[in-house]
Amino acid sequence: MAVRHLYVHVPFCAHRCGYCDFVTVTGHDDRHAAYVDALLRELDARRDVLGEVETVYLGGGTPSRLGPELLARLLDALPRATRETTVECNPEDVDAALAAALAERGARVSLGAQTFNRPLLEVLERRTTPDGVRAATEALRGAGVASLSLDLIYGIPGERESDLARDLAVLEELAPDHVSAYELEAKPGTRFAVHHGAALTEQGELLERHYDLVIDLLGHAGYDWYEVASFARGTEHQGLHNRAYWEGRDYLGLGVGAVSTVAGERRTNGPKLAAYLAGDPEHAVELLDPRTQQEERLLLGLRLADGVALDAVAEIVDPVALERLTGLGVAEVADGRIRLTRRGRMLLHDCVAELIA
Repeated sequence: MAVRHLYVHVPFCAHRCGYCDFVTVTGHDDRHAAYVDALLRELDARRDVLGEVETVYLGGGTPSRLGPELLARLLDALPRATRETTVECNPEDVDAALAAALAERGARVSLGAQTFNRPLLEVLERRTTPDGVRAATEALRGAGVASLSLDLIYGIPGERESDLARDLAVLEELAPDHVSAYELEAKPGTRFAVHHGAALTEQGELLERHYDLVIDLLGHAGYDWYEVASFARGTEHQGLHNRAYWEGRDYLGLGVGAVSTVAGERRTNGPKLAAYLAGDPEHAVELLDPRTQQEERLLLGLRLADGVALDAVAEIVDPVALERLTGLGVAEVADGRIRLTRRGRMLLHDCVAELIA
């Protein structure tokens, strides 16, 4: 067992954005303390699978909605991570007290900027402002937060290439240690997909150009493109918790909707807040056979610039397809590892589908 990576889900949000399909809860501020209690009960019940914890990640939802006191209480009660603790925050929640609480606990902060264009923020239904992102960045830096990551979304309905270029220029000015840049995904059936279907189709035709611009401008600004959506100024600022996912490590997930993968078993907690608070959460269990594990290892490992060890996925990789992809210049094999080239990483899912025997 000896799981070394811990994910903690905090579902609370001030508002549910139309494109979001994560397990979230709006309102219920009066239940924040009870939820922290429930998280710690679940931790006690599953502590036996944990070894020395290397990374802790608080995601959501919006962990910063807990406020400085409850967030500090939760962080203090969780196992101390030996390598990295990350907390997701929304800019509008960050004040001097929250920034200080995070800095005092050595937390790495992932700040949801998304865009610095006010009309595009409104399209995304985000409640922050460009000035709010700047103020949050300054507060976190002023408090001494060790590492700061900013999230960027591109492919927003109405976004032009010049809008994205301006966002990237602001990122370079703010100089975070890490950038996560994601194409907007609005799952079919979400409110956002219904309202912006035609505009999303139009943006879909521009995504490759947007992606090229992100890679080029962040590279010019000194960021290493180490994973398909992740850019860091030096290896010391790479997201170690997420890298554990991409490298196929086991992890324990706590909270409503949280997922764990432990010893060939994937366990998913139910999404109902009331049941979780009552100490009777539902969960589903999926047994992962060796082939499924290797397929996931290939898909996740090829997200990384350094790829995946060939011997970890050899049973499912079609050698003829691999030779074909190397001949096309989208994949390469060196030092016992399969890597995708720049073009290959932009076509990740197509390459994986081709490679699986």
